Amino acid sequence: SSLAIGTTTGYRLFSLSSVEQLDQVHESNEIPDVYIVERLFSSSLVVVVSHAKPQQMNVYHFKKGTEICNYSYSSNILSIRLNRQRLVVCLEESIYIHNIKDMKLLKTILDTPPNTTGLCALSINHANSYLAYPGSATSGEIALYDGNTLKTACAIPAHDGPLAALAFNSTGSKLASASEKGTVIRVFSIPGGQKLYEFRRGMKRYVNISSLVFSMDSQFLCASSNTETVHIFKLEHLTDSRPEEPPTWSGYMGKMFQAATNYLPAQVSGMMSQDRAFATVRLNISGQRNICALSTIQKLPRLLVTTSDGHLYIYNLDPQDGGECVLIKNHSLLGSGKMEENKENDLQPPVPQSYAATVARQSTVPSTSTMPGYSEDGGALRGEVIPEHEFATGPVCLDDENEFPPVSI
Repeated sequence: SSLAIGTTTGYRLFSLSSVEQLDQVHESNEIPDVYIVERLFSSSLVVVVSHAKPQQMNVYHFKKGTEICNYSYSSNILSIRLNRQRLVVCLEESIYIHNIKDMKLLKTILDTPPNTTGLCALSINHANSYLAYPGSATSGEIALYDGNTLKTACAIPAHDGPLAALAFNSTGSKLASASEKGTVIRVFSIPGGQKLYEFRRGMKRYVNISSLVFSMDSQFLCASSNTETVHIFKLEHLTDSRPEEPPTWSGYMGKMFQAATNYLPAQVSGMMSQDRAFATVRLNISGQRNICALSTIQKLPRLLVTTSDGHLYIYNLDPQDGGECVLIKNHSLLGSGKMEENKENDLQPPVPQSYAATVARQSTVPSTSTMPGYSEDGGALRGEVIPEHEFATGPVCLDDENEFPPVSI
């Protein structure tokens, strides 16, 4: 529901409540050359790191214009992750875990395998504050750490080669991973580490996967790389609540293959379980770093792609039929407040009726973002009432002035 970008002059925060208009929430030019900016969901807490002081983390309350605190570390900060419970700072060979309520340092994980990209993932669900990071510099082992109990949970042998991307789903019950080869994406159960899904992104060439993200309902998984293609996979064949499939030939053959995998060698059955992409996007650019997100804006599922040259592309995602996603908007993030419109915007074909019917059916079900105690960008369990003590008190005051407003959908 919001976008944060670091620039040569500072950082900017945007609200993503509309497709047509991109609202700038805040802009700061106090610190130049910002390369990390992390916002705590829809609150006023922002963590900033700049190239001027790459070993220092600054924590701000941007609405009040005050600095809450700053911490310095022994080497350059490579990444920062946070939820309502924990703030994690990742260096090349160590990880620091802070209590976000008072910024107290709770745990230091020393002598981690060399992690030059600062690869790590933290569940946004504060009840399941699991942390994942590379457990090896030479293989694709994932180290899973419980950020609440401050204990190691398990090690997951995810890939043969070194890891390139990690991402939790919104409830912290699934973890997706990709290796430096970028050909296979796997999804594991958390905290057990059992493999649930395996998706093949492509076999022709190795790619650098730069972004891996679940949709809020965990039905879709998006992967983008340094190529022009973005892949969206659908996680659907393991849900127990799904109604019985109609007796079609493809459904029958699918069940036959599923049954056959129990009697085949692991390598063969693994190949059978690899699904092709449910939906794809072909970007106009290639070779640029980008970040993707799957979001619901104005009641419709959208794919958002932000590129390092300062553009935000918004695509429609058909959750029923998939296929090629349609570009509907292109915003410039580095302009003087004026947003660019893509020439194709007015040429967008009408949404198919079957898709509209699907959306209409879905709108009759209460959205999790409107349920009591749930904020779509807060990561609480469905229906969970967030206790008062979950919100910071004292100097880190985040629950004033509608800091966690209801999500508009």
